[in-house]
Amino acid sequence: MDTPSRCVRICSKSYLILENGKVFLTGGDLPALDGARVDFRCDPDFHLVGGSRSVCNQGQWSSPKPHCQVNRTPHSERRAVYIGALFPMSGGWPGGQACQPAVEMALEDVNSRRDILPDYELKLIHHDSKCDPGQATKYLYELLYNDPIKIILMPGCSSVSTLVAEAARMWNLIVLSYGSSSPALSNRQRFPTFFRTHPSATLHNPTRVKLFEKWGWKKIATIQQTTEVFTSTLDDLEERVKEAGIEITFRQSFFSDPAVPVKNLKRQDARIIVGLFYETEARKVFCEVYKERLFGKKYVWFLIGWYADNWFKTYDPSINCTVDEMTEAVEGHITTEIVMLNPANTRSISNMTSQEFVEKLTKRLKRHPEETGGFQEAPLAYDAIWALALALNKTSGGGGRSGVRLEDFNYNNQTITDQIYRAMNSSSFEGVSGHVVFDASGSRMAWTLIEQLQGGSYKKIGYYDSTKDDLSWSKTDKWIGGSPPADQTLVIKTFRFLSQKLFISVSVLSSLGIVLAVVCLSFNIYNSHVRYIQNSQPNLNNLTAVGCSLALAAVFPLGLDGYHIGRNQFPFVCQTLEPWKLYATVGLLVGMDVLTLAIWQIVDPLHRTIETFAKEEPKEDIDVSILPQLEHCSSKKMNTWLGIFYGYKGLLLLLGIFLAYETKSVSTEKINDHRAVGMAIYNVAVLCLITAPVTMILSSQQDAAFAFASLAIVFSSYITLVVLFVPKIRRLITRGEWQSEAQDTMKTGSSTNNNEEEKSRLLEKENRELEKIIAEKEERVSELRHQLQSRQQLRSRRHPPTPPDPSGGLPRGPPEPPDRLSCDGSRVHLLYK
Repeated sequence: MDTPSRCVRICSKSYLILENGKVFLTGGDLPALDGARVDFRCDPDFHLVGGSRSVCNQGQWSSPKPHCQVNRTPHSERRAVYIGALFPMSGGWPGGQACQPAVEMALEDVNSRRDILPDYELKLIHHDSKCDPGQATKYLYELLYNDPIKIILMPGCSSVSTLVAEAARMWNLIVLSYGSSSPALSNRQRFPTFFRTHPSATLHNPTRVKLFEKWGWKKIATIQQTTEVFTSTLDDLEERVKEAGIEITFRQSFFSDPAVPVKNLKRQDARIIVGLFYETEARKVFCEVYKERLFGKKYVWFLIGWYADNWFKTYDPSINCTVDEMTEAVEGHITTEIVMLNPANTRSISNMTSQEFVEKLTKRLKRHPEETGGFQEAPLAYDAIWALALALNKTSGGGGRSGVRLEDFNYNNQTITDQIYRAMNSSSFEGVSGHVVFDASGSRMAWTLIEQLQGGSYKKIGYYDSTKDDLSWSKTDKWIGGSPPADQTLVIKTFRFLSQKLFISVSVLSSLGIVLAVVCLSFNIYNSHVRYIQNSQPNLNNLTAVGCSLALAAVFPLGLDGYHIGRNQFPFVCQTLEPWKLYATVGLLVGMDVLTLAIWQIVDPLHRTIETFAKEEPKEDIDVSILPQLEHCSSKKMNTWLGIFYGYKGLLLLLGIFLAYETKSVSTEKINDHRAVGMAIYNVAVLCLITAPVTMILSSQQDAAFAFASLAIVFSSYITLVVLFVPKIRRLITRGEWQSEAQDTMKTGSSTNNNEEEKSRLLEKENRELEKIIAEKEERVSELRHQLQSRQQLRSRRHPPTPPDPSGGLPRGPPEPPDRLSCDGSRVHLLYK
């Protein structure tokens, strides 16, 4: 019977290989199962460090794996190799506070190893550069011109490293930096001997681009402090986002005061913002961000990850924002940070895990790690010493193997420099900061840590390996709005439709007006045999009623828009209804109108156009903007065609007004309603003069334009119908004049009533003319009397008085002949009669 299958544990195969030694397996074959035993032996000139035997038990070896170390020269006989270092203990980046103890730790660990530089001892000579190029220049001079000779230089700060790296090639010196991120340092022509364990700041950019693509952002904005490191980083980011199809819509920079750039970001509606500035400037920026309300669920900030964890809570006299305000402003921002501590916590080349390194370094520090500058970069400084030691070990032959003598190095020895360069360039080992390897420009290749500030503390949300384009996501990101915001305000296009209440109300009025026009037309046709109707030009009145009906019917197509008809049918409706709308407003010259409208449609047809208005904020608190739009029936030369129509229609109205004015005093038996016709013409003219310009001005306000145009049509039609037809209906009803002209002439006096009225009116007019003539005559009589009195007085002075009459009467003169100009009072009175 076959033995049933089962699963068994095997021990790690790494114990079956020993560098510089041999492994002997007993108690089983490969793979190593429970009970298997390995024995370790080192090669000549090496000794074993650790246990010499280990047993496999339930998939685990019983003791840690040992390693072989070279037998070293006694300490007193080892030759010193000097390193010149510049540590910034203060200034813009006081990274030396933690990096110097880390370098000292690394030197102790390297010098204690017998398999690395067994004949040499690394020693450190250092100064405080204060992250100041001027100060660094002084100490660089002392390092180069004072003994002993330094085989390598180790600066920190990008500005200091730039100075040192440019000068180092003149002395054939390799430069290895532990804390410089400026992309400019990747220029091999300018800095041919420069290496750094701190990755370039451009290493953040692939991570940023990857996050932009992950969250679907196509538009970003940037704000930077005006320094070389940030400018070159941003230039690199601009090239990368352009390749990814992402646009930098707005780019701002500042030297010391970020107030204006932040306001500009707010004004440009920036949503996804990349900020590049030092920690002290970051507090100024976010104080302005709080004032401008440039934070919350609509915004995402990307910052550099090497700030202290509580950077926004640090007291800063240069800002006037409280800690609570700063905490509110920075909530939810994203940081990208180079992985400076191995997250796997595996053992490095120094046989320490990353956590063991942190614990050991913390004990050496005099202050709390959060208060110590450069604590995050300390693993890079530690691995820099190991990279240097391994390169020098390879150059010197590694104890017994062929190589060069490091003690023969001087500033004129190009050969040793070239060998150290090649060894550094091929470095590859596991350090406490992760896998250490340099690219062609001498910059460190590393993973990027992605963190988010959640509830006032940073939380890891992912890692990104740019060499493999591998994004490891923990799905722990949190957003104030529940999801990542949009990169711009989402614009929702909405059409403005005519108010249906207004449309229904005006349509009801138009319908009632059409009914009234039909009633008036029917009344006029039914009573066409009546003399009074016959004397009012019934055919013209019938045409007027029909025109009013068509004008009122035009109100219905005037109110049609996208609410009632589809987008595909809109062009057809434009070309079909618009001529009828204009035609319905005209009661005369139909043929001319049809011809003109036909030419219009052939030459410049009407089509659907969309008018766009300013964006509006929604009533709800959502990150969208409303873009109102309005549909119109229009053509390319719309104003020209309207001008033609308004021109000749205006001339027709002027002609109508002129005829109505000239015939207002005419009276004839055949036209008894000319005054009503004139009033209708005046009404239409006034409404047209008002409505035409107002509707053009209000064309963007659909409700107001429709109400004004439609009500003008309705009112003019109603007034015309009422003025023309209501008096006729009232007269026939109240006076009972329903007889025809033949019947009317058979009645006594019925045919003379109108003549009497006409005679009475003529007599009244003649009387007014006579009164005017009498007034002129009276004025002439008064003037003549005055002349007569003057002549009498003159004659009495020329002739003496006559003797008294013997009869005792008054003296007599010759009798005066009667004046032909004198008037008899009785005649004047008769003239008045």
